[in-house]
Amino acid sequence: MIVNKNHYVLIMAGGIGSRFWPVSKKSFPKQFIDIMGTGESLIKQTYTRFTHVVPTENIFIVTNLTYVSLVQEHIPEIDISRILCEPMAKNTAPCIALSNLHIAKNNPDAICLVAPSDHLISNEIAFIETAKRAMEFAAKSQSLVTLGITPTRPDTGYGYIQFNPKVNESGLFKVKTFTEKPTEDIAKTFVESGEFLWNAGIFVWSVKAIMKSIASHLPEIHQLFEAISIDSDDYTDQIENAYSLCQSISIDYGVLEKESEVFVVPSNFGWNDVGTWKSLWDVNNRNEQNNAVIGKHIHSYNTSDSLIFNTTQKPIVVNGLSNIVIVESDEVLLVMNKDKEQELRSIVNEIKDRYKGKYN
Repeated sequence: MIVNKNHYVLIMAGGIGSRFWPVSKKSFPKQFIDIMGTGESLIKQTYTRFTHVVPTENIFIVTNLTYVSLVQEHIPEIDISRILCEPMAKNTAPCIALSNLHIAKNNPDAICLVAPSDHLISNEIAFIETAKRAMEFAAKSQSLVTLGITPTRPDTGYGYIQFNPKVNESGLFKVKTFTEKPTEDIAKTFVESGEFLWNAGIFVWSVKAIMKSIASHLPEIHQLFEAISIDSDDYTDQIENAYSLCQSISIDYGVLEKESEVFVVPSNFGWNDVGTWKSLWDVNNRNEQNNAVIGKHIHSYNTSDSLIFNTTQKPIVVNGLSNIVIVESDEVLLVMNKDKEQELRSIVNEIKDRYKGKYN
């Protein structure tokens, strides 16, 4: 397969995946978990997928300093020079500003695809074709591009991208608006209109174009990171200083929503951000009782429409339940109604406070 030496990928792997508590914790977040029971973590699957899109030496991973050893454990073939470290989490705009410095030094003509490390994609052939089309357009137009997912339901857990229905010669559409997670009524209106896509958080641009946009719309962040010298002996101190001073802001809100020339590729490649236990049940193979069973030593009787997830060697025995999530980790057993997952975040915060951070 022919790959373009100017094509790069940046995998963002700094999140903590708090909605997958108690399996996903601050010390071992979602991207390092074999969430589907396939034998591979999400970050390993993501890295392997991108080896079919760009040269392997053009794949960079940006993560928190505390997760570098985990990245190396899950992807031992990646050189340490391509694992970029953030001293603290400040959302995606600083993360991308830092990564731009390293990729631009490697290749100032780089066209970069930026993607999360913890999403699922079931149709990888369609994804690769879509990614390459977006990268070719970004190289030709110097525009910012995002991949939008054709919605299958009015989901309130996703952001939405409204596009101009007039297609350009490359089969892309100009973005009109970005909307963060809407109410159910608004989401229904969006889906029914046919002019909205889910925001997958996957972006494509030339490094030159995104650096120019950050300089225009986030000048403070641009100045802080432009002052960093990658080859300096005090590079680590410079990074820590920049992160301590910069605001925490997403690239969507800080740049994309303010840019006039942003394009979207309507996409269908089996995308799912697997953001909650219920969404994991949605995408997983289910048995004749409509249960998704992940892990060993699970025994269910008269139980239906449920997710049972076991990371331990302890047997789980379930009888006479329906629409339930059961998750067994080394430290915590979680049992909840599948439709009550939106309450999990507040419950976890209460548990962390009660046990003084022991289970975070």
